[in-house]
Amino acid sequence: MRTGKYKNIKTEVGGYTFDSKKEAKRYGVLRMMVLANEITNLRMQVKFELLPNQGEGYSKAYYVADFVYEVDGDEIVEDVKGVKTPIYQLKKKLMKFIHNIVIYET
Repeated sequence: MRTGKYKNIKTEVGGYTFDSKKEAKRYGVLRMMVLANEITNLRMQVKFELLPNQGEGYSKAYYVADFVYEVDGDEIVEDVKGVKTPIYQLKKKLMKFIHNIVIYET
């Protein structure tokens, strides 16, 4: 079993590999919510651009959400967090500033 930098254990559920047991468990809950028609349009690993390519020597910057789904027509962007790194905290602020999206943390 491989563990990550923060002692997370990659876990497979339903043919998908998740970065942690916590993320895999959350996927199971979200799948049940889809089946119960509580949420719709469940997507995983959705990429949001934070900075466009600025030319040579610079690359684009992205935030990748663990899950995105809809509740009563509202889009929810969700991240399953164990450790809130400084990079994550910056990207969370950029998501609010650039896209006016508040990340729901579980």
